[in-house]
Amino acid sequence: MTRLLPLVRLHRPTLGDDVYETLRSAVLEHILAPGDRVNIDALARELDVSPTPVREALARLESEGLLRKRPRAGYTVSPLLTVAEFNDMFDMRLLLECTAARWAAERATDTQCDSLVEEAARTVDSGDEHSWHAAFTALDARLHDMVAQLSASPLLRESINRLHAHLHLHRRYFPYVQTAITNDEHRDLAAAIRAHDPDRAEAAMRRHLIRARERHLVAFED
Repeated sequence: MTRLLPLVRLHRPTLGDDVYETLRSAVLEHILAPGDRVNIDALARELDVSPTPVREALARLESEGLLRKRPRAGYTVSPLLTVAEFNDMFDMRLLLECTAARWAAERATDTQCDSLVEEAARTVDSGDEHSWHAAFTALDARLHDMVAQLSASPLLRESINRLHAHLHLHRRYFPYVQTAITNDEHRDLAAAIRAHDPDRAEAAMRRHLIRARERHLVAFED
């Protein structure tokens, strides 16, 4: 397990959630980089906890696709997707998230829609590269999760969140000079859902995802 940055304990309501969120953040920020082997005892010592919550956290991360487990070899951080796998993931996002946007426009209450519009208006304006990146990633994930939640389909929401876990591994290579465009697309999407216009909401999500794929694919060219 080779890395340059130390793990920073996050603080959640329970120890298990605390350890899980800490390790998930470490994976998404590439403190635990793609392909790294994960040593349970070493992590437990560094986080000053017993091995039990570490094992539980690693099992949760494996279920999300962020870690892989091999017999007698333990856990490793999942590798980055290939271009073909990345495109396949976005094809699935287009199927699932466009449906989520349509259903959200049809099913969400005005109060829920107002919360979505408020969330879409949030931006990240300051911070060092590490904290700013983490904040933007969290903001984007929360917006998409809110749309999935407003679809009123728990199974659809779970499927979308599993896809996002793979996307998040690539966030370190996202061209952040284009975040203003992302924010504009989020606001357009939220406005369409707030208007309870399913066709407009689906089109806004489709446009956002197609453009997002184009922005991310630049990283593969480098």
